[in-house]
Amino acid sequence: MMCEKNSGVMLELFDVSMSFRSKKSTFENGLHHVLDSVSLKLHEGETLGVVGENGCGKTTILRLVAGIIPPDSGVIHQRSDASAALLTIGLGFKPNLSGRDNAVIAAMLQGSSQRQAESYLSDIQEFSELGNSFDEPVKTYSSGMKSRLGFSTALLAHVDIMLIDEILSVGDARFKQKAEAALRERIEGEQTVVFVSHSESQVQSLCDRAIWLHEGQIADQGDTSMVLESYAEHVKSGSKKASDKRG
Repeated sequence: MMCEKNSGVMLELFDVSMSFRSKKSTFENGLHHVLDSVSLKLHEGETLGVVGENGCGKTTILRLVAGIIPPDSGVIHQRSDASAALLTIGLGFKPNLSGRDNAVIAAMLQGSSQRQAESYLSDIQEFSELGNSFDEPVKTYSSGMKSRLGFSTALLAHVDIMLIDEILSVGDARFKQKAEAALRERIEGEQTVVFVSHSESQVQSLCDRAIWLHEGQIADQGDTSMVLESYAEHVKSGSKKASDKRG
């Protein structure tokens, strides 16, 4: 469920839960709780980092906020005038269409008119550094090229809420630095961002606040440094237990 909230809050989750069924007997009655009663607020101009181990629900939160999937229960409030785009490797790209055509479609899905979307194309092509490949089918792209196209389109199409899922971890080191610098410039200009990454240094560098997801629940939230410290202690403890078992 989506509806408008007060202007200072771009997005709010109330007791949001998401589960899926599995044949694995390790799950209770075949039910795996990806998210379990998660509540959080995202303020305008804020960069919120999301950390946690694989399978803890990080990507699921982004997909819920992007409207790709609905929650099983709970409520999601998003400001009615706010557009959101999920940046992940190749999500929504039409493989038989060119990078140029996909950029137009992506920008329009993010709220731009066709004329606006087409006006961004030269900047998207230049920033993505795809060269002549911009007019080649996306199915011929490497994961790094898809990452550059997705990031460049969302960055230059001026979406209100950028939902970033590990996209700065793909591609060559020089482009990563360029992308991070561009994102930092947008953040300083009050871009609203939800940033999922396994790179603690990127989360520390870019995020005003962070949450740590563990087994579908928020284990800690608040100051980025403190949350990362708590998460690091958890990972260290888990590694020690695993080592002790092997010993």
